[in-house]
Amino acid sequence: MDNVDLLVHGGDVLTVDDAGTVVRDGAVAVRRGEIVAVGPAPDLAARYTADEEIDATGCLVLPGLINTHTHLAMTLLRGRADDVTLQGFLERVLKWESELLTPGNVAAAVRLAVTESVRSGVTSALDMYWFHEAAETVARETGWRLHTGPTFMDVPDPADGIAYEDRLAWARRDLEARGPATPGRRPVLFAHSAYTLAPEQLTGIFALGREFGALVHIHAAENAGEVATVEVRYGKRPVELLDSLGLLGPDVLLAHAVDLTGAEIAALARTGTAVAHCPVSNLKLGCGIAPVPRLLSAGVTVGLGTDGAVSSNTLDVLGAVRQAALVHKAGGDPTAVGAEQAVRMATAEGARALGLGEHLGSLEAGKRADLIVLDLSAPHLQPRHDPWSTLAYAAHPSDVRDTVVDGRVLMRERVLTTVDEAAAREDVGARTA
Repeated sequence: MDNVDLLVHGGDVLTVDDAGTVVRDGAVAVRRGEIVAVGPAPDLAARYTADEEIDATGCLVLPGLINTHTHLAMTLLRGRADDVTLQGFLERVLKWESELLTPGNVAAAVRLAVTESVRSGVTSALDMYWFHEAAETVARETGWRLHTGPTFMDVPDPADGIAYEDRLAWARRDLEARGPATPGRRPVLFAHSAYTLAPEQLTGIFALGREFGALVHIHAAENAGEVATVEVRYGKRPVELLDSLGLLGPDVLLAHAVDLTGAEIAALARTGTAVAHCPVSNLKLGCGIAPVPRLLSAGVTVGLGTDGAVSSNTLDVLGAVRQAALVHKAGGDPTAVGAEQAVRMATAEGARALGLGEHLGSLEAGKRADLIVLDLSAPHLQPRHDPWSTLAYAAHPSDVRDTVVDGRVLMRERVLTTVDEAAAREDVGARTA
């Protein structure tokens, strides 16, 4: 018999592969962070011995959830900018960030965010924020999969104190130090938006990203006010501007994409540009509802994001799944975004949006072992007719029992193994008192 590091067995395995395969009484075998086999539990038990096991009997095993747009350290500001417009939100947050952000505060806030994410079944996130180096240190310490890198935003007194004219050289050094992409990870650059960066700045940032094969992530068309600002300034709407500059492409992920024209949707489809849909944040800030059904019909890859905890208040990707499955039905079509599509947006489609679909997002041999075990014993999850429906319309973060990232168990039986949760809470509390 072959030996593996981890064998998760006994539950129903929702693979989220292209066929939507569900393995009843299934198992997942993991070696050196990679899934080596998925299949019926008796078959895998006969083939493998394991150093560590997770008994998932009575549970649902599925890929870890992927947060394709967030600002993790905004946990520092949770609850401080509610019930305001996007523009009012930005004015407050920018002021507070300049006063509050330090590498130490960011590290503490990210540690709390990782704690919340692991508890809610989120195994990786694309994080745009200041002091990304501090966030990466926390991710390494906790074993969590973080996608981050240098952020560009041309504002007075940036929180990290790096003058804009020095940022390209700083980012280049960062990318050079990272080396090539590895399975489940790739270099990332963040261009905040077309209203905080001029066209020539955007062009330079995207060129640097493409030189290093990086994903470039940018806020775009979050609400009508942003669109009007960019159009008045440059004569083109944000997505239209990016397209005219030749910046759209399969290495680009737009956050929000709420206010889009038909021509812009066609441009995203033509160029292979992906979108991170943040339904909770968009609703809370009164930005509107992104045209996700139209994006999907056009063939645009759409992942799910929570945005920061100051605009959505939680990092609950399951909550975003539910909202995505519900909000688009408001137009009168209950099939607009179904349960399976919403779950895929948080898993396989999220991985594709990051350009990591070959490594993450489904439970298949050869992919990285990012998975969660959802306890199905609670009354609100009974009876168990359809796993897609259960996840989209009934499950809550508290139902997540075990979380595994790269084959490492970060939460077992609802107990975190790599983070001192109480210390993380107390640290942030002390820094924000």
